[in-house]
Amino acid sequence: MLTRRQWLMSAIAAVAGGGSMLKPSKADVRHEHDERPAKARKHRSTRQVVTPNGATLPYKMKNGVKEFHLIAEPVLREFAPGMNVKCWGYNGQTPGPTIEAVEGDRVRILVTNRLPEHTTIHWHGIFLPNGMDGVGGLNQPHIKPGETYVYEFTLRQHGTFMYHPHADEMLQLAVGMMGIFVIHPRVSENPPVDRDFAIMLHAWAVHPGTYRPDPAVMLDFNMFTFNSKVFPAIDPLVVRTGDRVRIRLANLSMDEHPIHIHGHSMWVTATDGGTIPRSAQWPETTALIPVGATRDVEFIADAPGDWAFHCHKSHHTMNAMGHAIPNTLGASQQQLEEKIRELIPGYMAMGETGMAEHAEHITHMSGPNNTLPMMMGKGPFGNIEMGGMFTVIKIRDQLASYDRDPGWYRHPQGTVAYRLA
Repeated sequence: MLTRRQWLMSAIAAVAGGGSMLKPSKADVRHEHDERPAKARKHRSTRQVVTPNGATLPYKMKNGVKEFHLIAEPVLREFAPGMNVKCWGYNGQTPGPTIEAVEGDRVRILVTNRLPEHTTIHWHGIFLPNGMDGVGGLNQPHIKPGETYVYEFTLRQHGTFMYHPHADEMLQLAVGMMGIFVIHPRVSENPPVDRDFAIMLHAWAVHPGTYRPDPAVMLDFNMFTFNSKVFPAIDPLVVRTGDRVRIRLANLSMDEHPIHIHGHSMWVTATDGGTIPRSAQWPETTALIPVGATRDVEFIADAPGDWAFHCHKSHHTMNAMGHAIPNTLGASQQQLEEKIRELIPGYMAMGETGMAEHAEHITHMSGPNNTLPMMMGKGPFGNIEMGGMFTVIKIRDQLASYDRDPGWYRHPQGTVAYRLA
């Protein structure tokens, strides 16, 4: 087997001797990691991160220091139309707003506590003085209700990091107190990215008919979110054909998440421990995001269409998962259904032939208050039958604006699977 060095020497010899080499086809190079950036691409080191269904935290410059203000407070979050959850978060949202700064910046972060109990903030993965690390009782006193504390440090690294409490964290994490902290590199990236997204992964236990997450649950979660939204309420990721796209994935849930991309392969380019050397990266279609970690993935958006992007644990693309429901697949329920209807008019038995019928009945069957159906969302060809950690990457040749949903993809003639019989 030829080494890379031997292959290059052979190529040089062939050219020097007047020989010809076959050019690789477009299909051969479509995922080449060193693919040259598009001509329209600008070389910038601090392209602003897009947080789907979220926002970036503003700052003020004060004597050369970037000053941010975070407010820990109760938050009402709409996971999707029909379900509002009483969470805790920052600045009116969960996850909290994304903090962005540049390697070398001096930052000052004011943290005001408007919760009914004390809190702190830990800057997850960031190098800083020990007294700024935010572990209540170990590095600092707790921030009591009504108090404001100041964290100040110089950023000595770049990458994707997180912030979250280290005080009553079992409860405070379970109800949504977390956010992403992006530190851009001081020098320009090569190759630069055109679109840069940030997504926080989380799992919730919101029992049917209730409004508050249950912090005592350890395994039986029933809602799985990207930035505290479930499909189809999660914003699509809109990009232009040829864009180099980075997606920053952060996980403070109680479970790992294998995040899968359709139609492309991607490279894991960084963790919260730092940038992965180019020689150590390899293409994947599914990147595992461990608990308490971040991963940056990048890909070239070279295939137009509407491509699924989701967790590949099948229960994590569902809503309102039930964990004590009998398995009725293949079991006739006709006589049982008739008897139950005598007690509950309108009762409908489901699950005998599969679970897809759940998505068909949501238009005329109401469930418990403040509880989403297990499957949601319609596409151009019918029910998508997904929920939870699922969204769509919309890649278009012609794109008027990154800020507008371009609608469903119009497939060229002859490129859609069709019924034969």
